Amino acid sequence: MKKIFLGFIFFVCSGISLNAQNKIDKIDLTYGEEITDDTGKIVKIIGEANNKIYTLVLKGKSNYFLKIFDSKAMKQIALNPIVLPELNDKDLDFEEMVLMNDKLYVIGSVFHRKEKKFTLVAIPVSEKGILGNDMITLFESIVAKSADRGGFYFKKSPDDQMLLVMHTALFEKEDAMKYEIKLFDETMKATFATEDKVSYDDNKKDYQFTISDFDVNNKDDVFLVVNEGYRDKKKKEKVEKVELHIFKQANSYKKEVVKIDVIDKEIINCKMMATSKNDVKLVGFYSSVRDNGKANKELKGVYNITVNLVNNTTENVKFNEFDMPTKVKLLGERRANKGKDVKPLYEIQSIVEKNDGGIIIISEFRLVYVGQKQGIGPFGLQPITYYMNEMIVNCLKPDGSLEWSNVVAKEQAASITVATFNLFAGSSSGSFSVGVALSIPLGVMGKGPEYLSAIPIYKNGQLNILFNDNVKNKGITDIEKIKSMTNYNNAVPTLFVFDDKGNITRKDPEEVIKNELVIRPGIFYRKSENEYIIYASRKSKDKIGRMILNE
Repeated sequence: MKKIFLGFIFFVCSGISLNAQNKIDKIDLTYGEEITDDTGKIVKIIGEANNKIYTLVLKGKSNYFLKIFDSKAMKQIALNPIVLPELNDKDLDFEEMVLMNDKLYVIGSVFHRKEKKFTLVAIPVSEKGILGNDMITLFESIVAKSADRGGFYFKKSPDDQMLLVMHTALFEKEDAMKYEIKLFDETMKATFATEDKVSYDDNKKDYQFTISDFDVNNKDDVFLVVNEGYRDKKKKEKVEKVELHIFKQANSYKKEVVKIDVIDKEIINCKMMATSKNDVKLVGFYSSVRDNGKANKELKGVYNITVNLVNNTTENVKFNEFDMPTKVKLLGERRANKGKDVKPLYEIQSIVEKNDGGIIIISEFRLVYVGQKQGIGPFGLQPITYYMNEMIVNCLKPDGSLEWSNVVAKEQAASITVATFNLFAGSSSGSFSVGVALSIPLGVMGKGPEYLSAIPIYKNGQLNILFNDNVKNKGITDIEKIKSMTNYNNAVPTLFVFDDKGNITRKDPEEVIKNELVIRPGIFYRKSENEYIIYASRKSKDKIGRMILNE
């Protein structure tokens, strides 16, 4: 199951009155009526249109509902089950729900084993939440076999008017990974489509092949980045080959390829941002390499590759090592002074485009501990604990070099028990993987992990990071002194505000009010630069609300 994903977290309080809550300076919150039905928990705020707020509700393992709220009063006005029809006598599996220029669609998939075909369809939904009779075929992807059917990935355009969908699948006998990408308009008509098989050579030492990321910009240009890494045993060096596949609307979507070769550094991961400056930023972590060409695997720092889309040239390739103050915060002074590198337990949480053309990379410590399964067969239960701790903030100049860095001190954990467990939304097989994966599967949203992580808000050139914290950490920014937040029901909000040199000012509630609502991460809708529709809960209490970041 795939979904458009970005992890956000806020802390909010109950009641329309702003005085009776854990209020933080710079943040205003308002709420609607309490949601009283027990249909399930909201797992996604789909969007707002027609004076209505559309949300997706999950009850149990796979029972989805469309819940609709009035935009002004933020009270519930409709609730409808999402009952997907059959396609060729097979049940559709729920994949996604999207709002496209005031038009709502449910997206489902089905695999035809005999034809080795993976089909994706869209079904229109009325304003009242009733599924239509029309079924629009989006993909009919031919795969090698059922086990390598791959998956579908979704991204919205910056203006929310277009939907970018990618399907990937492994063709092991052909030594190739196939990708198929389509761009759909508000009627679910494909305005662009491409399909290709990228060959690989897994006979090389320490071989890794990854379809790392894909994106669409405000011109409806489409991008894909592929990374191939191996060790040249004879030359005793590590070779990394990064390819950016470009499909520009102005060039009739003709495929263009930019190749970047990197020697004696290993690319750990690669994320992409198509910026408003008509370029593409490729960023991620890298590791150092030993004299024999073997990578050390630990994180040495962050890199930035800037590709100018005017002439498809690589303008800057910068590798920025973590500075000593940052390493001390992450490793401790003793290990940092010994030259140790950072453990590879950090994922890029978000990339922020700055006003000056630079970017801010925000990475988070993430670890999932899966306990021993109890029970027999499909009826067993499995305990899982999600850890989301400190965040590394790297601010890069327009040329990709480091401007400043700092660390957000936090420790968060949430434990759940599930009947079945799927840790990664991405697909992988041996040395081959797709890096466009979710950190938290949709199926466990609403059970606890969604309270973790943080939301970065960039407004007027200033970065703010908001997250839930232990009440005992009030005023503390030192990572050595913070206490863990394991009971999110008793959490309080904190806001870290960064100045233009990366210095942090922490803002906490002046007065902590008990038994207040806490928002769930990843369950939001961004209305504008500083306005969000949010979903707040505490035990059985739930409300839809709005959050505004003031000047």
